[in-house]
Amino acid sequence: MITAITNARVFDGERVRGETTVLLDGTRISAIGGEAPAGADVVDASGATLMPGLIDSHVHTSEDGLALALRFGVTTELEMQGMYTKGFREHLLDDDSVADVRSSGFGITPPGGHPSELLPDDFEPAGHGDADSGEPGQDEPEDGARHAQGPAPLMPFSSTPAEAVAFVPRLVAAGSDYIKFMVDDGSVEGHPGLPMLDQATLTAGVAEAHRHGMLTIAHTLTVDATRMAVEAGIDGFAHLFMDQPHTDEIIGLIAASGAFVAPCVVLNASMTGVTGSDLADDPRVGSRLTPAWNETLRSSYNRYPQGALEDVLASVKALHDAGVDLLAGTDAAPMPLPFLGGVIHGASVHHELQYLVRAGLTPVQALRAATLTPARRFGLTDRGRIAEGLRADLLLVDGDPTTTIADTLNLRAVWRRGTLIRLAA
Repeated sequence: MITAITNARVFDGERVRGETTVLLDGTRISAIGGEAPAGADVVDASGATLMPGLIDSHVHTSEDGLALALRFGVTTELEMQGMYTKGFREHLLDDDSVADVRSSGFGITPPGGHPSELLPDDFEPAGHGDADSGEPGQDEPEDGARHAQGPAPLMPFSSTPAEAVAFVPRLVAAGSDYIKFMVDDGSVEGHPGLPMLDQATLTAGVAEAHRHGMLTIAHTLTVDATRMAVEAGIDGFAHLFMDQPHTDEIIGLIAASGAFVAPCVVLNASMTGVTGSDLADDPRVGSRLTPAWNETLRSSYNRYPQGALEDVLASVKALHDAGVDLLAGTDAAPMPLPFLGGVIHGASVHHELQYLVRAGLTPVQALRAATLTPARRFGLTDRGRIAEGLRADLLLVDGDPTTTIADTLNLRAVWRRGTLIRLAA
């Protein structure tokens, strides 16, 4: 069955097109423009904007998180620490009830290094069994959450260049789509003095990943860690530093390196104690959330209250002005946890887009950060744009988010591989 979406304003991931009809044939976009063929299932999109499905470039996810993301028009999540490597996600490839996913597996970090400080000592989520063993549990997850089940993941703890180099091919063999490096001394999270990768170990690990043809991503929250990652030759940043205002020097280093940045402004705001309550109060969001996800959105990390959100926004603008590729990311947790709150799957991508515009990007530039740009930087050549032959991952919203970014939340319809998604929570 061919689906014809007619009378739409079409934002193709880069620009608004003149054509107003998009045809879907099975899982793919078959044509842009022209007339709806006889017998097509016609969707009248008058007054609405059709866009590529959104991409969240920084999550930690679960099947529940992937389902929640899809209900907000996020059709792809890029996991930056977690379970959804190639072999582990096979059962989801044709599941049109959840967003698609790519994953780094677990990041290279020293024993006792980040992110070990984030979880309470007695934390053991329902359905996950022994938190230390990595063995799946037998209890059903609370709140209807669906979580990944499978073998314990590879934990690439590294304290020396030789250890980091040895773990890279093992991560590749285990199905990682890109390689993540944790460069964090815990100062922003309220745990200064954490074990941290040194320059030699980071540089050796990045070089080995590149030798295997792998994209490399760095977790950095400080200017000093960012500088280390640039020196190591990193391809992209999963965070934006927040320990101090930017300088021309650090912006210039990032720009000259060619690295992209997923600033995760929503996460940095949460680190300073800013909750997502305003977003949760929006009926376009709150009505789609379970009580547990609602509570999580209304909370915050609140680990770095001395941070300044306006400094973060100024750094985003400086990076953009310097020509750095910006990607929309959230750092959403795999399950609803108030102590990792202020950000959730799906809805927080829309919040991030609003922050990017607040920082000084145009709505179109912000939309590219959640569509065209991450698809290009992560080599996802079959998505992120509306073009013939690409996956029919699409989002239809009332209004015009290319001029009013908050209109992305006026969700009318979502398609994943051409399948219309039920949007009710």
